[in-house]
Amino acid sequence: MKFIRFIYKNDVKSGIIKDSQIYEIDHGDNKELLNIDFNRDIISGKSYNYNEIKIIEPTKPSKLVCIGLNYKEHGEELEMELPEEPKIFLKPETSIIAHEDPIIYPQMSNQVDYEGELAVVIGRKCKDVDIEEAKNYIFGYTIVNDVTARDLQAKDGQWTRAKSFDTFAPIGPCIETDLNPLDQKIKTKVNGKVKQYSNTKNMIFNVYQLLSFISNIMTLNSGDVISTGTPKGVGEIKPNDTVEITIENIGTLKNTLIKN
Repeated sequence: MKFIRFIYKNDVKSGIIKDSQIYEIDHGDNKELLNIDFNRDIISGKSYNYNEIKIIEPTKPSKLVCIGLNYKEHGEELEMELPEEPKIFLKPETSIIAHEDPIIYPQMSNQVDYEGELAVVIGRKCKDVDIEEAKNYIFGYTIVNDVTARDLQAKDGQWTRAKSFDTFAPIGPCIETDLNPLDQKIKTKVNGKVKQYSNTKNMIFNVYQLLSFISNIMTLNSGDVISTGTPKGVGEIKPNDTVEITIENIGTLKNTLIKN
């Protein structure tokens, strides 16, 4: 099931995508996404066409936890030693934008890079989760572009500034609740040209290992996002470049870089 959030006539709504239509649902005051019953919560049957609505970010996380260097081939292209445990960093909520929102080129940077990634959306508050139990806390999966000011990352020696600019975390367009995260093709195109092409089976640490590892450090809340790292082929984007990240059973996240 593809879960989506959108705006219709200035109202924020939730829905599911079915047969190229968006069907509105009302999941009330559920604080845990895993409590949503898509059959029960489809109350009106009201549907919308894409040209009637504005897609917004599919979740409002309290934090976006990202993984650095989680594909073997990405480590090889960077000539970096592969990690023995996941390398994590955080992006602030203010970095998050939706499908087709513009990425803003920061004035203090001279190199902005794309990074296409599969992302996990937490469905239930959790802490100290075993790997074997991890899937029980996952609501679904979406796409993240881990936009990075690469020159500032190299200058600082740590990643917070380079990763945290407003608009540096496009996410969406939807959350797929029924997906095998261990075998998904992932492709990134810039201006229609393929730049990244891999499969999530090439991850060093799979999504269940990542959820377990992170939850043993911090509490994960419903709606939080884990972005699972990027394959080889990352590179620079220039103003007016359009990035499209496709994961076969989720869809395509599309954003354009602009300079104010």
